[in-house]
Amino acid sequence: MTLTRRFWWIGVGISAFFAVLAITTPFLQTLGLLRDPSLFLDFPIHVPPSAEFWFGTDQQGHDVLARVVGGVGVAWQVMLLAMALSAGIGVPLGLISGYGGGWLDRGLVLVMDALYTLPGLLLAITITFIVGPGVVNAAIALSVSYVPQYFRLVRNQVMALKNTPLIEAARAVGASPWRIVGRYLAPTVLRSIPAILTLNAADAILTLAGLGFLGLGVPERVPEWGHDLKQALDAFGSGEAIWWTTLFPGATMTLMVTGLSLMGEGLNRE
Repeated sequence: MTLTRRFWWIGVGISAFFAVLAITTPFLQTLGLLRDPSLFLDFPIHVPPSAEFWFGTDQQGHDVLARVVGGVGVAWQVMLLAMALSAGIGVPLGLISGYGGGWLDRGLVLVMDALYTLPGLLLAITITFIVGPGVVNAAIALSVSYVPQYFRLVRNQVMALKNTPLIEAARAVGASPWRIVGRYLAPTVLRSIPAILTLNAADAILTLAGLGFLGLGVPERVPEWGHDLKQALDAFGSGEAIWWTTLFPGATMTLMVTGLSLMGEGLNRE
């Protein structure tokens, strides 16, 4: 097994662990094995890790373990919805633009290039101000910056393939443009999507944390790592060494992003 393949399997294992954790979190809360992450000032503040609070508590009396685990599910929800929206919009537009050409292609390229030049976090902040906070709205804000990537990738591949002998033969026998795009071009082009999808998923988690750190993205009562890191930063002003409120959310986010990145790099090198 090559080194790249090993890293890919490591990424799959890490991502699968977080996926299972996100799915089972509601059951753990129902069984009483995990506290409600939205409980506010129900516990003493700034309690260090102990047998009662494994990850300690923060300055708002939240159980840090409950917030960290609850943040896994929120990250998956926003990430999956953002990837579905961005790929669901960018891929069809890339297929249509690359095969059809003409004024529609020029217009779409102009719009996508304009979006592509904007920093992802800045664009997400702007969209969030327009649509407001929330899981769905955060996914919409994140997806806008990823649509141009799918569009450009798919369009360039379609333009390289649409004049090949196979496509010319399909035209010669009377196949409609929709049939050519759907049956011959789309299956070939879609093979390159999983690699960029996983890399964008990793980036989406970091961007979501950036929104949360700025007080945007999802409501404060919803467990989200960026917001928790912002609360931890505010607590540093007290002069106390409250390391657990930073370590556990940051380490969990880093591990999840690393898993998705390893998957993406493995697929990209295949």
